[in-house]
Amino acid sequence: MDRDRAAEIQKHLLEASDALDRVTEAMFKLDKDERKTFAEMLFQIHDALHFGLLRALYREHPELRPPDEPPHISSTLRWKDVSLPDSISEADIDAAIFAALGPRLQKTATVITKAFHHCQAHAMAISYEMLGARIVALAKAGRIEGAGDLRMWRHSEVKLR
Repeated sequence: MDRDRAAEIQKHLLEASDALDRVTEAMFKLDKDERKTFAEMLFQIHDALHFGLLRALYREHPELRPPDEPPHISSTLRWKDVSLPDSISEADIDAAIFAALGPRLQKTATVITKAFHHCQAHAMAISYEMLGARIVALAKAGRIEGAGDLRMWRHSEVKLR
């Protein structure tokens, strides 16, 4: 595929990604059962778009890949400032995070995304920021291992202890 056609396709895929983000925000307003109905399908679409279509496009046209952003703090939310919905416990959040972790270091952003998908599949209305704050708290408590400033999700890593 030529570069102009690839750039046009990329533009539409990024617009679709923005639309999916808006759908996700609207979905958080649904009750638990309604949210569960749509969450899994929505995240399959998200994964296919980001980890399938866009990756394939960037393999063929790497010049279209957005530049890496400079290191920055992704969230300053602290766990002590998080208010969980009544239907979700700290143990539920920990289970989602531990399910995403492995024995090898992974980017914190990857673990947060995996945990977020786990939460969505179980109809838990949890934000990326809440998960990030919990990961920092778990590392400070010595329950997981971290490398780097864990508030910089794309520039830090975590693993099981």
